[in-house]
Formats: sequence, structure tokens, C-alpha cells
Amino acid sequence: MPDTSPADLNDVTRRLVEQLRNHPKRVVFTEGEDIRVIKAAARFVALEAVSPILLGDSQRIKALAAEHNIPMNFIRVINPKTSSDLPLFMKRAENMARYRDNPQLANKETITRPHHFGAMMVQYGHADAIVGGNQAIPAYYFRALMQNIKPDANVARIFGVTMLVAPHFPLLGDRPLFLADTGLIPQPDVTQLSTIAIETGKLALHFLGRTPQIALLSHSTKGTSSTPEAHKVAAATALAQSRAKEELLDLNIDGELQADVAMCPVAAETKLPDAVSRQSADVLVFPNLDAAHISLKLLQHLAGAQNYGQIILGLSRPAAQVPRTASVETIFGTTAAVAVEAIKYHQLHPDSDF
Repeated sequence: MPDTSPADLNDVTRRLVEQLRNHPKRVVFTEGEDIRVIKAAARFVALEAVSPILLGDSQRIKALAAEHNIPMNFIRVINPKTSSDLPLFMKRAENMARYRDNPQLANKETITRPHHFGAMMVQYGHADAIVGGNQAIPAYYFRALMQNIKPDANVARIFGVTMLVAPHFPLLGDRPLFLADTGLIPQPDVTQLSTIAIETGKLALHFLGRTPQIALLSHSTKGTSSTPEAHKVAAATALAQSRAKEELLDLNIDGELQADVAMCPVAAETKLPDAVSRQSADVLVFPNLDAAHISLKLLQHLAGAQNYGQIILGLSRPAAQVPRTASVETIFGTTAAVAVEAIKYHQLHPDSDF
């Protein structure tokens, strides 16, 4: 049986679940034939926080649940190949294929693949958010999202944000730490880095409910190194600060900063003697994908941080990707986070079918 009490949650997921209990959302899981997904879905049902939709073979999913004594009450299962929505999705895919001059998009075999079918469910209002990747190569999942969900006009290229929770870290306590980009852009340029900072800052603002502290990381702090890489981060910081000011965004952006300066007030006072007392960063923007991914894995596996995500930004609908090694807790927390993002979307677009 799944954990059914909010007391079993950490401080971060408890706050997310409390929001979802007031505004439950429909989340589609593209790879439903996975006991980890079934356990996470049953836990959400027990908490009355999310309405789960599992894609896959109904008999296989029910047999897997029965084998592990997991109740399937209020968990919807859809087989894309036999779904009543398939003719509607085929028609919409045909229109999309003509618009994009890509006949492959209207191929029935493509549309019935769970990643594509789930993405269309979210795009056309049949679900509020999508979670996938637990049994797939990331590139396949991302391709399905980009082909079927409209892009966010404000973001030129999609990227991923991972939320870390580590209550035993003195500098974090009961708050999350947001890392970006942890999965998609290998070498972001100045404009992309500034966009990552802005959009991740907006995400953190929504979750934290206060002005987030955003640090663009480098091996250099405020010009201590004159390498092209350090200059790139400094330029991205200036651009992000300018955009935040122009758009009246409640974000506190700083860079280029070494990681200890961003996270440790004592290090900041030592290396920035003229700086006022500063709070540890809420958002860490990495200069490239290598730095972000390596840092994430080290924090997760050596320091014991719990990771949720990645939440995919740059799409017009809430989406998240979990790794194939994801635990039930990772799937659960990632789903809670992206479902809360769906609450924000509904508030911003009250007249949509979403």
C-alpha cells in the first residue's frame, strides 16, 4: 500500500501536495507499465492530489499492480492504440503535418506511441501535465514533446530544470534548490544563458512565493578571471538583469559567481568585501551542460540530495522528464512539481481548454 499521509512527505513535497489538494490536476504518465509509476500514481490518489492517467496495456498494468498489492481505484489507464480519442488526434495530426510540411507527424504508428499520444493529450486539453522518460532514451521523449506541444514564444530553445531537496544541508534547510540547464543545451550562448536565468527564476518565484536569488555560476567571481567563458557568464548576467528590469520581474540576479560565493554567505563576504550580507542562492544557472549534469549527479549520489525533475521549460504546456534510474520518490515529487506548474498555467489562461 502507498503512503497515504501528508506526514510521510518532506517539507517541499508537502507544500506542493497541499496546493494540489485544493486544485487537483490530471497528469498523464507516458510509460505506465512501470511499477514505480503505478506506486506514485496510487500515492497521489490516496492523498487526493492528482488524477493519474497511465498510458499502456490495461491488462499488463492491472496485473503488475495486483502483483504488488497496489489499488488501481481512480487511476485511469489508456491504450493509445485503442483509445476513442485516436481519430480526433489523427485529424489534428494531419492538420499539423500540413502546416509543418512533415507527413510523418500524421503517421498512425507515430501518434499511437505513448510519448506522442501523451504530448497530444496535454496539448489539446485532455490532461494538464505530462511526465515521462522513466523507460525511454531522453532524446525520444524530448522529440515527441517538441513535435506535439507548441513552444513558448518567449523561449527560443527548451531546457530542463532539476529541483533538489536536501534538508540535511545547512544552507538549504526546508527549501528547494533549482539547477539549470541540467539536460538539453550543451553550450548555451549569452542569450540562452540569460533566458535560462529568467525562466528558471520565474519558476522558483512560483514555488517559493518570494523573490528568488539567482546566481549565474562560473570559475570566476566578478572578473577574477578574464577567460572567454567568464566573460560569457558576465554578459549573460547583465542581459538577464536588464530584461528583468524592463519586464518588472521580481527576481534578484547576480553573476558571474563561483559556487561557494553563490551558496555560502561567509565565502561571499570574504571574496566580495564590499558586498552586503547575501542570502544563499535559490537558483544555480550553470555555464554549460557538463557542469550542470556532473554537479547534479555528485549532489545526488555523494551528498544524498533528493532530485525532482527535470521540469521542461520552453513549452506552452507543463511537462517533465524523469531518468530511467528514477525512484518512486523522484517520480512522485517531479509529478507534484509539474502539476503545481499546471495550476499556474490555468491561472494565467483561465479561458483555455486546459
